[in-house]
Amino acid sequence: MEANLFTLPSSRPPPPYTPSTTATTLSLKSHFNNLFITDTTQRRKFPSKTQNLPKIQAAITRNKKEETVEKVKQELENCHLLAGISYKGLTVKQFQELRTQLPENTKLLVAKNTLVFKAIEGTKWEALKPCMQGMNAWLFVHSEEIPAALKPYRTFQKEKKLESNDFTGAVFEGKFYGPEEFKALENLPTRDEIYANLLGSLKGPASAVVGTIQAPARDLVMVLKAYCKKLEEESGVGQ
Repeated sequence: MEANLFTLPSSRPPPPYTPSTTATTLSLKSHFNNLFITDTTQRRKFPSKTQNLPKIQAAITRNKKEETVEKVKQELENCHLLAGISYKGLTVKQFQELRTQLPENTKLLVAKNTLVFKAIEGTKWEALKPCMQGMNAWLFVHSEEIPAALKPYRTFQKEKKLESNDFTGAVFEGKFYGPEEFKALENLPTRDEIYANLLGSLKGPASAVVGTIQAPARDLVMVLKAYCKKLEEESGVGQ
């Protein structure tokens, strides 16, 4: 009978694997064929598309801020009054409705206090600095008819019961008016009333003309002062 010999496995552990320093690097073909490769140093790293997003977003934000500052500066051209309105709690629908009720020569703009102040800094409008807190919408009045420009918001405020959304302040002719002083602005005489007072005073002594031009300045103030001076000079010559 033929005997079969079997070799039993050795109980000794296999010798530790020591990579050869002379081993060649994997070829490109073997690199892709080996699905379980763990050597990440062999793979080429490509920059993530999201790495540049923060810089792009920062640039967009900066551009929007610059555009807002320029928009405010444009609205300040030929502006007679700039007022702040507390808009906290107002809805988009209410804003849209309010804009439809304002005169064409009056603009309502929502902008951060810091950007508005950057636009008015160094100008006569800088007196509006006390308003630079809280949430403000800004009313630009491009008309001499100040009461007519303020009245629509007062009406809107009463109809919607927005007592807390009051004027936070305004600048008119370089002077700051606080919320408690808005009555003076809302009661300013209209152009027609000024002309009527002027015509009435011209029929009286020269001192009456002086009283007429004590009202807040208008484009015709310098003309009125010159006319008053002329009347006084003529009165002195006659004596």
